[in-house]
Amino acid sequence: MRILALVPGGIGDQILFFPTLETIQTKYPKAIIDVIVEPRAKAAYRVCPYVNEVLAFDYQDRNGLADYLNLLGIIRDREYDAALSLGSRWSIELLLWLNGIPLRIGYESSTSWFLSNPVPLKKAQYTPEIYHDLLTGLGIQSPCPPLKIAVPKEDIAWAQREQQRLDLKETGYVLIYPSESPNPKNIYPLEQWERIIAKSREKQPNLPLVLLQDGKNTELLTMILENYPDLKFTKPEDVGKLASMIAGANLVLCTDDDVLPLAIAVGTYTIALFGPTEAKKVLPKDSDRHLGIQSATDKVADIAPETVLTKMWPS
Repeated sequence: MRILALVPGGIGDQILFFPTLETIQTKYPKAIIDVIVEPRAKAAYRVCPYVNEVLAFDYQDRNGLADYLNLLGIIRDREYDAALSLGSRWSIELLLWLNGIPLRIGYESSTSWFLSNPVPLKKAQYTPEIYHDLLTGLGIQSPCPPLKIAVPKEDIAWAQREQQRLDLKETGYVLIYPSESPNPKNIYPLEQWERIIAKSREKQPNLPLVLLQDGKNTELLTMILENYPDLKFTKPEDVGKLASMIAGANLVLCTDDDVLPLAIAVGTYTIALFGPTEAKKVLPKDSDRHLGIQSATDKVADIAPETVLTKMWPS
């Protein structure tokens, strides 16, 4: 059996879809599972053991006829028996129908004409459960498993060397991810990050703080390091190495970004700041290791540093 999943979104969205892939493999252990994701999200599958092939298609682009015909050919060549579509674009569902895929599963909507097995969309749920609901279209009724990832051994070894390079001793460390989001409502200001850093150093002078750098937050990180030049920072080059550094931390502080699903998957104690997204959509229910601080408005900047510090260092 060949199964295709079409999964828009970034790295975090892919990780939240991993439980669905796990259940498919459990129910159909001989199935060949492929995914079609946006180019920016392909890196997520370095830590996913369930997928045979990762194909790329830019769902966000203004795709022309040539793009859709190319995607049509890619899908047709592989002769899939079933397809799960997480998006709601009728054009993608039409392609699945044109390919003659027998089982075409997606969310029920006013334009889901080309789906063979539409599934109700329950938006109020935890996001992995929303995705997992699609499996009812395959007749699967099992509960959604927790987030898991499989980190390559070489990435674990890299993280161990990185921790030695940073002189992170047996006390452990706090990993802080000051993200720069394209959505202004998800941006936590420089001054507030710096206050959290300053007060954390006062409260826990022997516990190192490590800033996490990626391609999206270089400017913000540079400004923080100008004021705190002795701060340690790390720049993992892929998702596996990032996950390993997260797994080694005592605590992760982040906003609602790609770091958060990885922290949940490896089980590191995490405090996440939420603006427009509801924390219950991203954090597992009844978890005592993952704490969300929800803004009273829809702007993460309205969360006071003192509120964060109280959760980080309860007295």
